[in-house]
Amino acid sequence: MTVGSVCSGIEAASVAWVWPRVEFAWFSEIAPFQVRFLNTRHPQVPNIGDLCAIPDKISRGEAPVTDVICGGTPCQAFSLTGHKRGLEDARGQLTLKFIEVANANDEAKGGSSIVFWENVEGVLKDKTNAFGCFVSGLAGCENVLPVEQWPSAGLVRGPRRNVAWRVLDAKYFGVPQQRKRLYVVAGGLDFHPENVLFELHEHRLGSFPRTPLVFTKGGKRFEVFREYTDCLYSAYGTKWNGNAAAYNGSLYVAEDGRLRRMTPLECERLMGFPDNYTDVDFASPTNRYQSVGNSWAVPVVRWIGERLFNAESLPDLNISEQYLALIANRQKFKEAEYYGFDREILHLDDGRSVNTTCVPENIVPSNIADIIDTNAKERVFISPVGCNGILRRAEERHMKINPRLKEIMCNIAAQLPKEEIERISRIQPRGMYSRRLCGVA
Repeated sequence: MTVGSVCSGIEAASVAWVWPRVEFAWFSEIAPFQVRFLNTRHPQVPNIGDLCAIPDKISRGEAPVTDVICGGTPCQAFSLTGHKRGLEDARGQLTLKFIEVANANDEAKGGSSIVFWENVEGVLKDKTNAFGCFVSGLAGCENVLPVEQWPSAGLVRGPRRNVAWRVLDAKYFGVPQQRKRLYVVAGGLDFHPENVLFELHEHRLGSFPRTPLVFTKGGKRFEVFREYTDCLYSAYGTKWNGNAAAYNGSLYVAEDGRLRRMTPLECERLMGFPDNYTDVDFASPTNRYQSVGNSWAVPVVRWIGERLFNAESLPDLNISEQYLALIANRQKFKEAEYYGFDREILHLDDGRSVNTTCVPENIVPSNIADIIDTNAKERVFISPVGCNGILRRAEERHMKINPRLKEIMCNIAAQLPKEEIERISRIQPRGMYSRRLCGVA
């Protein structure tokens, strides 16, 4: 099985799909750091460059035809941390260009290839209906399917492809990071993507394990503020104070009484990459934070790949009209059949149940202590001034802050001598720590 990777980034798919029968034929990346990174880590795989040029390259025979087209087009147009302009954003429009790549590959192949796509779940609620345009185009419909609200899992049988999608949360796949992402699998009319993404539901779904928040590792005392972290994002390590994690503490670590953010190594581990995967000679800490935060959760992609490349051995869920008579969100349009799974656990008429939730049937437990780096550099520790700023913003914005995190931050802020506080106050009045939040008269 050959794979063409679109918007490759640092190539989570090639880390996840390391099997003899899977070969990456080409990457597509234009960001300078990622281009150089791919040349270093994967010198044997050609980078064919700009996504927009790929359809013509495939048509002219300048790029190999592949069995699988995979990629995650830019999410900034749909992300909660972005401007959410959807298809009005040039980056959002790349979702439609991705369809052109898949179509060009099929035409050159003379048959149907498998399509795998990942993005933020915010695309389902995009005001420009980007997902409706994407899934309708991928299915081969001439018109956008008139679905009012796209659910977290569903299936479309179209004139060109069958398309299934499901939101999955990485924290159930062996990494302690809450990272919900939308995964789409599609293929020709004889391919059943629902068998890959959905599962027979045979037992009670598991939950994330309770693990100690205070522990010792490498002779140091560590404390975290939740059993799993918030979703890593590309600006973590640069604009980290602005995220909700600045107040719930999930992306902070207390180490021997000092507070710090996650190290690049810890971020790699949170995403399931090998240790120091991004630690190449030319990588700055910012490069590493951004490229990891923009990538995919490797264990989730591996799980999908294991099912995708062995689809013939999966049970046939046989999701069809006769078994979905009780599913309210089923509609038969002129060009396609649509099934939206709001109930998450589907109870079929033949007595079987199907899991379409964000939790897999067999969760893989993880412990946040396992990802902790015992050799954190001084630059990741947060100074008293930094703690002052976070506490001040929490007060100004009336934000709730994790009580234990607040206590630690106040203790660190209180380490500043009075003269130093006064000096900072004269130079930068808004930099003073909040006396009320810290319980100081």
